[in-house]
Amino acid sequence: MNPRSETHSRKIDVTDDDAPAPDLAAAPNDAGNDGDDIDTNLQADLERFRDLALRTQADFENFKKRPTREKEAAIKYANSSLLERLIAIVDNFELGLSAAKSESAQSPILAGMGMVLKQLTDFLAENGLQPIAAEGNGFDHNLHDAIAHASNAPVPAQRVVGHLRRGTTVKDRLHR
Repeated sequence: MNPRSETHSRKIDVTDDDAPAPDLAAAPNDAGNDGDDIDTNLQADLERFRDLALRTQADFENFKKRPTREKEAAIKYANSSLLERLIAIVDNFELGLSAAKSESAQSPILAGMGMVLKQLTDFLAENGLQPIAAEGNGFDHNLHDAIAHASNAPVPAQRVVGHLRRGTTVKDRLHR
């Protein structure tokens, strides 16, 4: 005997409380517009469910794509913490180099330090760290943090006249 062909009988008790309520919309109406109202309601429901299905499908597609985007972003910005630590070292190195230049501009040690600084900045640039040009450019509150206001006659208003720490971007994100 095929197990699919076996039938099992179950007894189900149905009470009057379980019976469906009479459909008032299906009751005959003297106006004769019930068919049009039902069609209009069904059409509205169809459009609503179609829209819901499209939105759900789009949400599901975005849900499937999100891990890929997050993985790509993690790979793209994986070394940003290393670059963050290196830029602080480069800043201190530049300060030391500028102090050494003020004492002796012809020192071979100073020339060697300049070459090391060039190598460091090239390495940072190869890994996506780019300095933001600020001095002489217009102040952009998205890129710059103002800590003082200087009134300089030769410099037009809303221009950056100096910086304490150079701003940088990593790939396309603002770093500092």
